[in-house]
Amino acid sequence: MTTAPPDPMIGRLIDGRYQVRSRIARGGMATVYLATDLRLERRVAIKIMHGHLADDNTFKTRFVQEARSAARLAHPNVVNVFDQGQDADMAYLVMEYLPGITLRDLLKDYKKLTPEQTVDIMDAVLAGLAAAHKAGIVHRDLKPENVLLADDGRIKLGDFGLARAASANTATGQALLGTIAYLSPELVTRGVADARSDLYAIGIMMYEMLTGEQPYVGEAPMQIAYQHANDTVPTPSSKNPAVPVELDELVLWATARDPEERPADARAMLDRLREIEPEIRGVQPAATQATAVLAEPSTATAETRVLGPSALAAAAPTVAATALAEPAAADADAGEDTAALTTGAERRKRRGYWIFALVLLLTGLAAGTGWYFGAGPGALTTVPATSGLSPDAAQQVLEEAGFQVDPEERHDVDVPKGQVSGTDPGSGDLAQRGSVVKLFVSLGPKIIDVPDVIGSPEADARAALAGAGLTVADGAQAQFSDDAEPGEVLALVDADGAPVAEQFPEGSPITLVVSAGSVPDVVGLPQADAEAALGEVDLVLAVVGEEFDNSGEVPAGSVLSAETTTDPVRPGDTINVVISKGQDLVAVPNVVGMKMSDAIPALEAAGFTVAHSFPAPFLPFVTVTSQDPAGDAQALRNSEVKLVGTLTL
Repeated sequence: MTTAPPDPMIGRLIDGRYQVRSRIARGGMATVYLATDLRLERRVAIKIMHGHLADDNTFKTRFVQEARSAARLAHPNVVNVFDQGQDADMAYLVMEYLPGITLRDLLKDYKKLTPEQTVDIMDAVLAGLAAAHKAGIVHRDLKPENVLLADDGRIKLGDFGLARAASANTATGQALLGTIAYLSPELVTRGVADARSDLYAIGIMMYEMLTGEQPYVGEAPMQIAYQHANDTVPTPSSKNPAVPVELDELVLWATARDPEERPADARAMLDRLREIEPEIRGVQPAATQATAVLAEPSTATAETRVLGPSALAAAAPTVAATALAEPAAADADAGEDTAALTTGAERRKRRGYWIFALVLLLTGLAAGTGWYFGAGPGALTTVPATSGLSPDAAQQVLEEAGFQVDPEERHDVDVPKGQVSGTDPGSGDLAQRGSVVKLFVSLGPKIIDVPDVIGSPEADARAALAGAGLTVADGAQAQFSDDAEPGEVLALVDADGAPVAEQFPEGSPITLVVSAGSVPDVVGLPQADAEAALGEVDLVLAVVGEEFDNSGEVPAGSVLSAETTTDPVRPGDTINVVISKGQDLVAVPNVVGMKMSDAIPALEAAGFTVAHSFPAPFLPFVTVTSQDPAGDAQALRNSEVKLVGTLTL
């Protein structure tokens, strides 16, 4: 049996900061890995674009759009995005790591969910989506794979790779990039998407959660798309009679073919879900008729069984009889012991008072101590995670956990300005309930004055920039220059290639543009030597033509002229050259003894010009007596031949 080759990304250090540990998942655009942020010493999920898409500007733009879309959201039900950048030719996105499963994994294991479970999950999904819609973002790719169920119970919405601003309703040819099973009719027919298109996908997801299957299936994607455009989604209760009518109505509202008949946005649908939630939970038996947990009587090791209302009805007589029999037996035993108890009561009464008082005192002390350390001010509780939230939301989370909040500001290279960057004590640490927790609000990266390093050697420039607190990218861009010595810094650029201004944010990488010296002058060199000279500095020679050199300065086979194809010129660029064919020499016809009128056309036909001293009418009567150059000699094409003749009348 063959084994898959090891993933080359495992163990790699990305951008000098993120150590890749293992692979989590692989999708159509990118692969997600578990990594360690060495700077902040925390686990993160890093999403790396597939190498074959790195040169595709459309995919790269969509990849960067995911970071920008998700970074605009600060909500407990949306996966936090910490960083985005590019390492060499590899675009990456750093996100919050949530150990757990996806909604798709849950559906694979359980096929379908109960109405209560569906309501719980959809409440969180709609809350996160409502925040996106409020920020003007349409997700465009909602499906169970993008709903994350963390091990600690948190539910978050992720993967904004197809997200767009809500005003960008014209989708052109990219409209069908979402999963076909969840595409709205308007996306299929017109390529248009808005917030209501997301709600259509939510309705399809609810149908699948309640029934265990998607409403539309087909052998080809176009068959499914046709059903989305022309059919009406059936009620979930038609497949699963246990689904309440309120959820039927919610699914039909979300999946209406006409977008105008759907909820306006996720907030409207979330409000409706919360209105009907008490009715949905009320469908189950009340507390007095609650589901009972009974042990299997046949064996002591039998598994506990959960019995519904029908089983309870059958078990009711036995349970009732047992409940009545136990008090009756107790009363009989009590009657027999009454006399003995009365005899000893008086004897125990006197000493019982002080024992009772002591017990009360000890009980009070134990209860007070237990309350103080278990639920009171002395209790230890976990500091909740607040990074990426707004200050108001984070303060509410901390106060609900029992802490006092002391807001402070600090610069942070990863968290956008205005969002919470962390706490002290940190999230996950234990602290006494009622104690003060410092809440750090990000001021964004610190803006640093960039030292003037233009013209400095590369090593000196790196030291000066690092000393100022700036981040310098590994490696440098080489660029040919006639005005700078090799190794001198020509310019500073940011991650997008734009020139760095006099001030630059902390933590953002600066790339040095360093001189590679002058482009070698290869004019006059034989072609092979010219190609070798350019190859030594990683330039490519391309022959674009051949020409004669009648000056005689460049022999045949050597470079007659060279021209750059880019500005500026960098290693790997192409230099176009024209190769000399030498001088254009042809044999001079011998016209001595010919009539001048015949000699002139003969020389012109051979490619020469003619000089003589006779008027045109006399040419038929002039005999050529000499010529220069002489006949059969080699001369440059288009050069002049002088003729001398004798007039014979």
